[in-house]
Amino acid sequence: MLNSQYRNVMIIQEFKVALGGENINLKTLRELCFNGIPFEGGIRALCWKILLNYLPLDQTLWESFLKKQREVYSQFLKEMIIQPGIAKANLGLSREDVTMEDHPLNPNPDSRWNTYFKDNEILLQIDKDVRRLYPDMAFFQRPTEYPCQLILDPQNDYETLRRRVEQTTLKAQTVNRNRSGVTNVSSPGKALNLYPSNEYEVLPNGSEAHWEVVERILFIYAKLNPGIAYVQGMNEIVGPIYYTFATDPNSEWKEHAEADTFFCFTNLMSENRDNFIKSLDDSQCGITYKMESVYSMLKDKDLELYLKLEEQNIKPQYFTFRWLTLLLSQEFLLPDVIRIWDTLFSDQDRFHFLILVCCAMLILIRDSLLAGDFTVNMRLLQDYPISDVHTILTKAKELQDNS
Repeated sequence: MLNSQYRNVMIIQEFKVALGGENINLKTLRELCFNGIPFEGGIRALCWKILLNYLPLDQTLWESFLKKQREVYSQFLKEMIIQPGIAKANLGLSREDVTMEDHPLNPNPDSRWNTYFKDNEILLQIDKDVRRLYPDMAFFQRPTEYPCQLILDPQNDYETLRRRVEQTTLKAQTVNRNRSGVTNVSSPGKALNLYPSNEYEVLPNGSEAHWEVVERILFIYAKLNPGIAYVQGMNEIVGPIYYTFATDPNSEWKEHAEADTFFCFTNLMSENRDNFIKSLDDSQCGITYKMESVYSMLKDKDLELYLKLEEQNIKPQYFTFRWLTLLLSQEFLLPDVIRIWDTLFSDQDRFHFLILVCCAMLILIRDSLLAGDFTVNMRLLQDYPISDVHTILTKAKELQDNS
């Protein structure tokens, strides 16, 4: 016990040294982070901000950079949530100056109201998904200590996202924006816990639940990236990042968890977004190529197991689609997902390492897979049985070293 405590203190000290200089040595930091990042002192949240190419390596730039980024995010909130909400709230208050161009019934697809109502459809899908984010944890239902003052400012009389969801739900009960093949993003074991979206009471005015903050981040991302907008599963990518930043023990960082999460999520999605774009599925940067890469690697590392899965016609898309697209966030409990992401983020070629992790997961249950029939094996792969992520990461590293 004492040995592990001493070791932990030494690891924290190593991180403090690596993060202490004016210029951070990224290679040294990556090597440290690969084996797991301590939560203590906000070290993990800080390292993720560096590894996700958000914070510059020159620490003397941090203060001015963060001030600028957080101002940019506030501007996004004003332009994409508050101002359209004010226009909607004011509609009908001064009828004489409402032209056909400004009218909500204007059939022109370019009219701002057409955009507003289309945005509401996206918002409804986001709302449905974020309300059930990590249902086995109370965190996302709890109020944040730092509700967004800009959004809650009583001077801004506007139609909030909360109100827009309520209004849109009355008009349209179903919105089908599911990504082909991502409809079943939850493993069977976890699906039992999914609460209906009306299970939770909305918090009183002046308070915001953490899921409402995540909803806002995803809505702003969808508005800024109309080519991809929002696809089911993005909520599972943003969730662990926001959780890590919003539980930072340093309040001066925690207070800005929303803006910092938005930019880190955007950076991660710039590397991962091709997995969410259906038209790219069969291209070399698309998800199909990555899924097939898992089997190519398995064929090289464990031919017997590869032939068994082929013989049973267990195609990689039956299970690796979710593993790869959602960065394993649905296969493990949140603390374990965060530990896996420490390693993924620290690897320079992070998505190649993800393929190694998927291959390691298959090899670690090879005996069960070789003994099982199609049904048994599909159940194993859809609800992965090993929960010790350290074993999985060690195996993945071993595969990498033997490449």
